[in-house]
Amino acid sequence: MRVVVLVSGSGTLLQALLDAAATDPAAPYEVVAVGADRAGTGGVDRARAAGVPTFVVPLAAYDERADWDAALAAAVAEHAPDLVVSAGFMKVLGPAALAGPPVLNAHPALLPSFPGAHAVRDALAHGVKVSGCTIHLVDAGVDTGPVVAQRAVEVLDDDDEATLHERIKVAERALLVEVLDRLARGGMVVEGRKVRLG
Repeated sequence: MRVVVLVSGSGTLLQALLDAAATDPAAPYEVVAVGADRAGTGGVDRARAAGVPTFVVPLAAYDERADWDAALAAAVAEHAPDLVVSAGFMKVLGPAALAGPPVLNAHPALLPSFPGAHAVRDALAHGVKVSGCTIHLVDAGVDTGPVVAQRAVEVLDDDDEATLHERIKVAERALLVEVLDRLARGGMVVEGRKVRLG
């Protein structure tokens, strides 16, 4: 399975995928390219260090959001992926990007609770005792697509945003690798909002 990964930040989720593929000769997926919405990201640096092709499509370079979306879709399509993974990519994808192969997103909360960019902070402010991470299919909304997999993470009494987020990231990296492995080996069936991995 050919995978293009989209990043905006340090690229720790990307690194988990690269490491898993590098350490397993029988890994059923390959990261064929990494794209970013801005130059100078740690994720792009990680990809280059691993010898993976990269591309950057900055939103600021386009007058219209739709033009950026079309350019991003074209850049992704050049690598002929079977799947796109949004791994800390902090931009909402539009119709052109979503018209291609399926897009998975990793989110640091148990959706549908706490969507958006401040999920960990919002969960703590709400006083939840359990949070976690979600891998979901991306649709036109913000963190509203069908859930593919989830993993719970206990919220400790002395947690702050940084400590809880770090534990969620550990779970998120492991879950994303597992989902890609299962998806590449057995496919995926989507019926409405229900997703079943092969």
